[in-house]
Amino acid sequence: MNDEKFLDRLTRQLAALPRVYAVALGGSRAQGTHTPDSDWDLALYYRGGFDPDDLRAVGWDGEVSGIGGWGGGVFNGGGWFTVDGRRVDVHYRDLDVVEHELAEARRGRFHWEPLMFHLAGIPSYLVVAELALNTVLSGSLPRPGYPEALRATAPPMWRGRAAMTLRYAGAAHVRHGRATEVAGALAVAAAETAHAVLAARGEWVTNEKRLLERAGLRGVDAIVSELRPDPGVLARAVAEAEELFAAAS
Repeated sequence: MNDEKFLDRLTRQLAALPRVYAVALGGSRAQGTHTPDSDWDLALYYRGGFDPDDLRAVGWDGEVSGIGGWGGGVFNGGGWFTVDGRRVDVHYRDLDVVEHELAEARRGRFHWEPLMFHLAGIPSYLVVAELALNTVLSGSLPRPGYPEALRATAPPMWRGRAAMTLRYAGAAHVRHGRATEVAGALAVAAAETAHAVLAARGEWVTNEKRLLERAGLRGVDAIVSELRPDPGVLARAVAEAEELFAAAS
């Protein structure tokens, strides 16, 4: 089965589930950066509640989480599958929540949430970014531009978090020679700074996979690679990171 027929089959099966309003293709395949072995990322937009047992009943080989099974918040669960030898991820999207976050983003308001596999966590406007970048396969969804109000409010929030992350590392870990803790702080602060840079540009972010490259912050690798459990080395690394992050734009 070729990719076009495969995607059409997935779409029809997901769109037929109860309370599903729309289905969209996301990830690298929506943005044209995929390789032949890339996952198929599909967002399932529902309204008025969704029963994960309906997704299980499709019969695909894999795992299905409950609503909120991936930590709750805007990124509220889904499933991992293998379908005809292809890896398929399905993400639940509560359309009422998505529309609320779109309205908030247009006012320059958002909140931060932790999410597994994301060093810096995520902003609640991630689900708005998906609307802007994903390809709608079934149903209809808004296609927002990047709100000017968000470009004003998001960068200082992210830069403030990055500054606090580095400040804490300097105060709590550097003098004790805790290289691992400092390395973690540098990685988190780099991701936070990258969010700030891209928000200031008005560029949407949906994950951290290419976040540092896009923000021009790959230079943090050289700083991290020199770390060792020596307070002087760690203090210098934090100072160099502060300088690198301050220059990023």
